[in-house]
Amino acid sequence: MSHTLGVRQAQKQKTRQALLDAALGLLEEQSLSSLGLREVTRAVGVAPTAFYRHFRSIADLGVELVEEALGSLHPMIESTVSATGDSDERIARAVDLIARHVDAYPAHVRFIARERHGGVQPVREAIRHQLARFSEEVKVALAEHPESAGWSDGDLLMLAGLYVDQMLMTASQFLEAMEGPAEERERVARTATQRLRLVGIGRHHWQD
Repeated sequence: MSHTLGVRQAQKQKTRQALLDAALGLLEEQSLSSLGLREVTRAVGVAPTAFYRHFRSIADLGVELVEEALGSLHPMIESTVSATGDSDERIARAVDLIARHVDAYPAHVRFIARERHGGVQPVREAIRHQLARFSEEVKVALAEHPESAGWSDGDLLMLAGLYVDQMLMTASQFLEAMEGPAEERERVARTATQRLRLVGIGRHHWQD
């Protein structure tokens, strides 16, 4: 009996992931607010009623996609704010990691960029909640940098929010440059480097 239950659970999880993957693929060409439940189930090859065994609604599926998409960002964010190396080394590492993340997860980046200000409120709120968590994580990492001595908790959180916003903006710009010439990616990298250096300069003089 336990073996049968295990097989059923594995099949259920496989179908759930297939629905998420199908939705993510369909969302490359449209927004979540225009995505139909039948489109998703048709792409997977299951009956529309099967959808409700996994998600309450398309919005519920969208919230799950937020968890999946932004969950893949955690290792990148941890690496980009590591205290290892000097300021220029950290910036170069951050820009390179963002570019490689976009190459590895373009559909995730596109989904977050489009739905962050999209028309599905639960998804917007889920993205906002996850980004707030990221800012808290970045704040903790920044507090370990020598340059953060004497900074208040509120100021560190504000700085963390700037870094998170820059990471998302840079990821979106790398995504837009994916189909273009190599020069366009280089331009995005240069611009991102300059912006992060500007944030760094402001950081060094914040307590002057």
